[in-house]
Amino acid sequence: MSNDALARITELVLPSLTQCGVELYGAEWDRQNTPPTLRLLIEKPGGVNLDDCEQVSHAVAAVLDAHDPISAAYTLEVSSPGAERPLFERDQWLRALGLRVNVRFRNGEADTVVEGRLLAVGEDALEVEIRERRSLGSLRVAFDDVVEGRLAVDI
Repeated sequence: MSNDALARITELVLPSLTQCGVELYGAEWDRQNTPPTLRLLIEKPGGVNLDDCEQVSHAVAAVLDAHDPISAAYTLEVSSPGAERPLFERDQWLRALGLRVNVRFRNGEADTVVEGRLLAVGEDALEVEIRERRSLGSLRVAFDDVVEGRLAVDI
């Protein structure tokens, strides 16, 4: 599914989420499962519980059944983003300032993974504090190079 198709689907379901009293944190189309999974991550002040997920699932399923924007078979999954929530948008990265993050990014032909405290978020890049041998340093990663990012549990 293209990003445009996923954006159209999220626009379609946003009124239902608002009516259920939750916000959309993110949406993913996961092709690794058979059938593929449309995953909606929701949040609200005070946290999301199982009843919220069930209510949203029923409301969204009704909208998707009525409009039928996905021609293939799929599974709908509604959940909280969790403690190690993915970071999709720049504003989510901004809210994670000072927290521990895990970032996978393109580094030439390979991907590199770093984990450390998020020090800065600019218009086109982020900066992560990393430990190199016995000293601390920082690494600047362009948003265009980020493959995946998430909060990391700070133990």
